[in-house]
Amino acid sequence: MNFPNKLTVLRMAIIPFIVLLYLLPYDKMGIELMTFTLLNQEFTIINVLILFLFVIGAITDYVDGNYARKHNMITTFGQFMDPIADKLLVNTMFLLFAIDGQIPAIAFIVMLWRDTIVDGVRMLASQKGVVIAAANIGKMKTVAQMIAIILVLINNLPFELLGIPMANAMVWIATILSAVSGISYVVNAKDLILESK
Repeated sequence: MNFPNKLTVLRMAIIPFIVLLYLLPYDKMGIELMTFTLLNQEFTIINVLILFLFVIGAITDYVDGNYARKHNMITTFGQFMDPIADKLLVNTMFLLFAIDGQIPAIAFIVMLWRDTIVDGVRMLASQKGVVIAAANIGKMKTVAQMIAIILVLINNLPFELLGIPMANAMVWIATILSAVSGISYVVNAKDLILESK
């Protein structure tokens, strides 16, 4: 297994730890979490650990694909698992936020619908031997999602001090980009989808 693929596996391995840290009932377990205040916002050590793990995941998302292309290390495993690892990481975070009431559930649902439809189109294209390249709007969507997640994790700092709901705005920007990129993907593949045998 080459270096980029190891980064993809690392990204997937991080996800269960994020879920565990986020959902453990610390109060019921009698665990008192260390807290600290930063710019009038209170954080626990769990906030910091989840942020740290997510940032590692986001960095590996950027590095593995670029490294594989630059060093001609693209593999079937990487092409298959890299987008899955990305979506698992991002959608897991948005699901946790939706469960916790930190983001509207509809935002998560739209993003999940988009990913499901795009994966279906990709599967169909693969069966027909067609490769559909990722569009720039899809990359913009991913960047917006990553920024939104980090802003939620850091309680909207530093924008909270200015009364600007930037975390919420980025969640909706990511949602809109998800919807638009999904529609664009389907439109670009319409001939393939409507093709008769």
